[in-house]
Amino acid sequence: MSTASVDRRSRRRQQTIDEILDVSIALMETEGVAALSLSAVARQLGMQPPSLYQYFPNKLAIYDALFRRGAEQVRDAQRAARAEVLVEQQLEHGMAGFARWCMENQVLGQLLFWRTVPGFEPSPEAFAPALEGMADLKSYLQEAVDGGRLHPDAVSDDGLALFTSLTAGLLSQQMANEPQASFENGRYMKLLPVVLELFFHHYQPSRGKAK
Repeated sequence: MSTASVDRRSRRRQQTIDEILDVSIALMETEGVAALSLSAVARQLGMQPPSLYQYFPNKLAIYDALFRRGAEQVRDAQRAARAEVLVEQQLEHGMAGFARWCMENQVLGQLLFWRTVPGFEPSPEAFAPALEGMADLKSYLQEAVDGGRLHPDAVSDDGLALFTSLTAGLLSQQMANEPQASFENGRYMKLLPVVLELFFHHYQPSRGKAK
């Protein structure tokens, strides 16, 4: 078989995989994240369920591929939001990029951050982009520390946990109470700058010094 033929087959296979994932997201939007059905996916694609197993051996494999897709997208959204802004603005812009992506991709956001599928754990490969996103966050916090704007404790495990918990808490409230609101108009999304201010106050450079 020629290289061109192999490439065409690979492209067709990837196109089918992407279609399966797109249909899965659409079904999860209407039926719920944990209610995904392989037979429903196959029916929407006009294929027999056994044909689906050529691409994904089971439902958890689809969730895994969706987790990876979402983790890559939210990592890239934060990187894009932080690009070409001043250093002191990067944490705020990254937080906003994260929240905006979650509001615009609520199905994937639930899969990534709210453990809505019992028994599902992402594979190391699927989880890798999420680790990269956390490394990005830690590097920006470290820049704030190096610039004298945050105490070194801000980049500790507790600091990272607090930062992500504050953001996720606002998102949880927003998605629970106003899931249809836009990022710009969401009641809770408007509080993101306040959350960042609270974090900076808690980890102010003079933290722990005698007065």
